Amino acid sequence: MIPFANRFHGHNSLRYVYKNGQVVRSHFATLKSIHNSHRSIPRIAVVVAKKVHKGAVGRNRIRRRIYECVRRQISRLDQNVDIAIIVSASELLAMPAGELEAAVEDLFIQAGLYKSPKG
Repeated sequence: MIPFANRFHGHNSLRYVYKNGQVVRSHFATLKSIHNSHRSIPRIAVVVAKKVHKGAVGRNRIRRRIYECVRRQISRLDQNVDIAIIVSASELLAMPAGELEAAVEDLFIQAGLYKSPKG
């Protein structure tokens, strides 16, 4: 799980990302991100709707798997970004861990969320 400081608290901040965020889509998820100059650490939310998987256990498992992938990438992310990952396919429940990790990393690359190399 990601640290408490890296999570969204309350619906209004997440609503702002939904409304104003830059959108990147893949076949299994949509990533919305926006730079937030008021923050010094990235914030992440993973949203899994009932349409994706009816059972709460399955939705929570999908959410936990994505949070684990994000936790490994958090040190590479830009420091002042808010990210919402909206899951749209239940196939993430059975996807091998390596493929899921690569898919999340690919979303971050497409959105340009990694720190730029200093040089």
